Amino acid sequence: MSSVAKSKHVISISLGSSKRDAKAHVRLGNTELLIERRGTDGDFAKARQLMEAYDGKVDAIGLGGTDLYVYAGEERYTFRESAKLVANVKRTPVLDGSGLKNSLERRLVEKLASEKVVNFENSRVLLVCGVDRFGMAQAMQKAGAKLTFGDLLFGFGVDKPLRSLEALAKCARLLAPVVTRLPVSWLYPMGEAQQKRTPKFSKYFLENNIIAGDFHFIRKFMPDTLPGKIIITNTVTSDDRAMLKKAGVKLLITTTPCLEGRSFGTNVMEAMLVAVKGAQAPLIAAEYIDLLEEYKIESSIEYLNT
Repeated sequence: MSSVAKSKHVISISLGSSKRDAKAHVRLGNTELLIERRGTDGDFAKARQLMEAYDGKVDAIGLGGTDLYVYAGEERYTFRESAKLVANVKRTPVLDGSGLKNSLERRLVEKLASEKVVNFENSRVLLVCGVDRFGMAQAMQKAGAKLTFGDLLFGFGVDKPLRSLEALAKCARLLAPVVTRLPVSWLYPMGEAQQKRTPKFSKYFLENNIIAGDFHFIRKFMPDTLPGKIIITNTVTSDDRAMLKKAGVKLLITTTPCLEGRSFGTNVMEAMLVAVKGAQAPLIAAEYIDLLEEYKIESSIEYLNT
């Protein structure tokens, strides 16, 4: 006799475009999950209002379109503006995806390398924002990749690529205390800005054979064609996949699985796992890894052009 499935409700409140809203039903083991994504088009007041309205009424809340934290080596800095969004959320755990990035994405790179899906050895990789994907960057470097970080290129418009983890960490330690006090919209596309493409520094996209990191940065700044490239990212819709296919991208890998036609952000996946666990706070990396393996949650791999 089968046990009765538990029901959980997870909602992601995003500063991103409401045009990317979605809803999905997912079953993990004996738990049925309703997953929703609500974009606020860059409206901080609305996002904060929704956060507080769902506090205590759902099992976990994802924070999308911004990060709570940025990492510089082992140091963690908090975005002041993002922290205000969740300041009054007291009963429901809020997850921004940073904990899962450091576990899921590191594990993904190791798996892609060991299964020979992607050969990172001496491959040139553009990571559009390294401080947002420090775990991924460490795993890629360990796998032998030659890294270029676009933090200054795409975050500040400064034509100065960073070529090592050491350079990234040093730059982040200098800038993070200042950057985390600035409006998030100065650094990251949100709302309608996520729908507008303004190609920039195309040579760095073209000289690297692997493009990795936050898809909003990739989509906004990539050139019209990326022939034969490998994209490792997340939060991709069916329209995004069509655009990448037209651009000539060979292989699309999303760090989170495809659910009902799209991959959700790491904040959603982290909130799902915390909800299933019944936790009231972010989990540690080992717990995320255990849950990913227990529920056989795999990344999505799709050949767009061969």
